[in-house]
Order: sequence, then structure tokens, then C-alpha cells
Amino acid sequence: MKQTQLLKGVLEGCVLLVVLENEVYGYEMIQMLKKYGFKEIVAGTVYPLLQKLEKQGYLSSTIKPSPEGPDRKYYCITTEGKAHCKDFVEQWKNLESKVDNLICLKGEKLYE
Repeated sequence: MKQTQLLKGVLEGCVLLVVLENEVYGYEMIQMLKKYGFKEIVAGTVYPLLQKLEKQGYLSSTIKPSPEGPDRKYYCITTEGKAHCKDFVEQWKNLESKVDNLICLKGEKLYE
């Protein structure tokens, strides 16, 4: 399984975590995700996801002037987005625990 397929399912929660404390515009979101280790992230993945999250009510946006170039659309998390993000974190921790347990129990079989 490619990492991109795994990432697709969790990227929504990761984007919400990035905007948890500060509003972020699209290109800045891509750069922040790369900074956190998501090196293969591209605009064609992030921009539609930001639009989807806004449509679902998890993000809101404001157009602001840019110091250089055209205006930028800044996204910030909504109350609903915070609740959804909290659910994501709880689900992730639960899943991570189960996968880690299975790897600890069975992973050594890969190297026999």
C-alpha cells in the first residue's frame, strides 16, 4: 500500500490540527504540512480539502490583502471543526494503539 493512500484518510484531521491555533492561507498550509514531515503534499490535494472542510462547516475563511501579489484566503477552525478535530485525535490514538499492539505481537514474524 502506498503511503499516499494511508495519508488520504488522515489528512483532513492533520489540516484541522494545523489551523487549530492560527489562521492559515492555502500555500502556507502546504508549507506547514511539509515542515511537519508531509513532504509529498501538493496543492492539488490541499486546496480541494480546504474547500471541502469549509463546505462541511469545519473551517471558515476570510479574504485578506497580501503584502505581495493577489489577496489571500485565510482559513480558521470553527467550533464544529474543533469538535471534529478532537474526534479525529481520539480515533487516531485508538487506532494507533491497536496497530502498535499488533505490530509488537506479530511484526517480528516479518524478519524470520
